[in-house]
Amino acid sequence: MGSEDGEHIIEAIGKCRIVIRNGEVVEVSDPIIKDCPLAKRFAYPIPAITKEAVKANITHRIRSFGMCTARREVVDRKEFVGFGASELLSFAIHEKLLDAVVIASDGAGTVIATIPDLVQGIGGRMSGLVKTCPIPAVIERIEKNGGIVVNTQDGRLDQPAGVARAVAQGFKKIAVTVADPASAEKIRSLYPDILIFAVHVSGLSHDEAERLVLASDLVTSCASKPIREIAGKRALVQAGTGIPVFAVSENGKEIIVSKMARSKEPFVVKTTKLPVAGDSQPDPLI
Repeated sequence: MGSEDGEHIIEAIGKCRIVIRNGEVVEVSDPIIKDCPLAKRFAYPIPAITKEAVKANITHRIRSFGMCTARREVVDRKEFVGFGASELLSFAIHEKLLDAVVIASDGAGTVIATIPDLVQGIGGRMSGLVKTCPIPAVIERIEKNGGIVVNTQDGRLDQPAGVARAVAQGFKKIAVTVADPASAEKIRSLYPDILIFAVHVSGLSHDEAERLVLASDLVTSCASKPIREIAGKRALVQAGTGIPVFAVSENGKEIIVSKMARSKEPFVVKTTKLPVAGDSQPDPLI
């Protein structure tokens, strides 16, 4: 498979399963989540989550920056949320807290990124990627910006293989985004010092959430009720209250606190029992 004619599947806004072929949205499942504070702040906002609104948002992403097509832009400096996964990881590379990040990209699969703009350009505008296929123009663009595409032939998503490749390339301070507990546990057992960032966690069972949190350093909560309960109780630091990110290790805490220290935004800092829930949460939590 070597073009955008192949199938790309993502899970996004409202836990919808979205299928994209030839640059067009061809399938959107019914949303499970009806309301999300983050969705209201998108470049193409979604005030109420419906199949039609989700399709319009994804179509806007395809048109504006070429998601799942050969036109895909892969570098960006714009922050979408202060403490999102791509924002924290790109910041950590910029501050030399990390020297490589293993992430997932439409049109390429598992990617090793070594510059902040590539982490943000790929991850900042990407929802939960389930399946993709290789697009030569996208792979070329990633490689021109210092990235390494792990599976150029099939665009396979394989985060443990991405970490193994990053280690083999000689990188020392490596982070990886992981969405499933089995991959996180495998990476943790083989490479104990890797920073693991759990992402795309909506819909995990209590057992899956517990396993993922135990293997991770940073955990985004998405619309997950068990993640809020489990990661919240273990967290050393919580960033945000609507869709919080939890640092559940000292390494994770260092990245959040360092980003706070470099930010020009005002903060209130106080010791308290976590998690702290804001007024605006995804509805329902699942």
